[in-house]
Amino acid sequence: MSFPQFLVGMTAATFVVALSTFLATGSIWKALGWTVLTLIVLQVGYFLSVVRLIYRAERKTHR
Repeated sequence: MSFPQFLVGMTAATFVVALSTFLATGSIWKALGWTVLTLIVLQVGYFLSVVRLIYRAERKTHR
């Protein structure tokens, strides 16, 4: 997945989480908290996928 695709997906997912949390709770602070948590989880997932790609490329060059 390219970085621009990731940004579009991350933005859409974050917006959906923020909106659904706000509509479910009526609290802007809870929506903000869940949105920040969502952004952190997405960043960690993207970082781990980049690390995996680097590790795979390194394994292929050593064979």
